[in-house]
Amino acid sequence: MMTIYGYLRVSSVDQNENRQLDSMKELEIPEGNIYIDKQSGKDFNRKAYKSLVERLQAGDLLYIASLDRLGRSYSDTIKQWQHITKDIGADIRVLDMPLLDTTLHKDLLGTFISDLVLQILSFTAESERENIRKRQAEGIKSAKARGIKFGRPQTLPPDNFGELVKLWDNKKISREEIIRQSGLKQTTFYCRLQEYRKGRRKW
Repeated sequence: MMTIYGYLRVSSVDQNENRQLDSMKELEIPEGNIYIDKQSGKDFNRKAYKSLVERLQAGDLLYIASLDRLGRSYSDTIKQWQHITKDIGADIRVLDMPLLDTTLHKDLLGTFISDLVLQILSFTAESERENIRKRQAEGIKSAKARGIKFGRPQTLPPDNFGELVKLWDNKKISREEIIRQSGLKQTTFYCRLQEYRKGRRKW
């Protein structure tokens, strides 16, 4: 008897999987048969996914919302697809890509077409991600060359930091007092103090 499963993945714990989950519930998949991972799709070392694969048997049907929810690596996605459909003998349906439905056209030509579409889509998706990474890296490099800074802005000490340091050096105020008056965290205070001592900054 065929058992129906659903697999969902979001890239991080703060992302919402409700959209994918709603699409699975519309298919009346039992809640206990829906597996959710909240981590990157860079590989298949995912707790929920591995538990799902262990349960899959020949004749079962697995739904996924879209191919990139299964995995991001072209070669690994192909291997996992073949493991599920050929080694285990289960079927896969990709909701946003009707051509990727191994329950259809079980003959040799149908299998060939499905495998071909899978390889093209997986390769195209990974190539696009790689192009995006390259464009981002080039954009960051170009921005840095123009003097644009990235990351959190540095926390600066008050304008009278130099005077406070002199008072501290002359033991007129304590370490706790200079940190308090500087309005800095202790680690930030020592970073700014080091810069001041070396003459890198003049406050």
